[in-house]
Amino acid sequence: MSCICLGPKRSGKTHLLKALQEPDSIDETSYSMPTIGTGIYRIHFPTKSPNSDKPKPPPADGAAPAHPHGSKHLPKSIQILEIGGSMAPLWRQYFEDVKKLIYVVDTSNLCQISAAGVLFYSILTEPRLQKVKILLVLAKMDYSYRQMRNEALLMLQMSKLQKQIRQQVTIVEASAVNKVGLDSIYEWLQRQ
Repeated sequence: MSCICLGPKRSGKTHLLKALQEPDSIDETSYSMPTIGTGIYRIHFPTKSPNSDKPKPPPADGAAPAHPHGSKHLPKSIQILEIGGSMAPLWRQYFEDVKKLIYVVDTSNLCQISAAGVLFYSILTEPRLQKVKILLVLAKMDYSYRQMRNEALLMLQMSKLQKQIRQQVTIVEASAVNKVGLDSIYEWLQRQ
């Protein structure tokens, strides 16, 4: 699997992937159980119609629509393997041939951010992941107050860390419920 999604238990991985897969399937009443084991998600990239800012849904029959800007070489979908947070001790078994990694942190839970940082550092030091593109998703931004982003980045020591690591880390604020950040994630997945 060339793209994997990791993060601590209850960080919002499943909700985020379901929102990317089918944006209208997640709302304030949605609930998901913690992933025990793994889950595979096929994410189809939305296309924008030339006269509208609203994305068009992916074609139901799997046919690939032409990209509105003529970039036919861009992928139309990607398959992502989600590995449950309870499987953190076994994550290393899934690192072979990974090109992209999404790491999800729950910014509404200050207690979890430190633990998420420890797991994140262990991923960054993994020799097989030294050339991997990494997307750090600050999830559940709709549940946290605005300053939480800065606190989360401070707790993760991102400014210091980015000077010391080889990997390219992109940081995105996201909410599966109110759809904030989904466009940035689609773009990162499609273009990286």
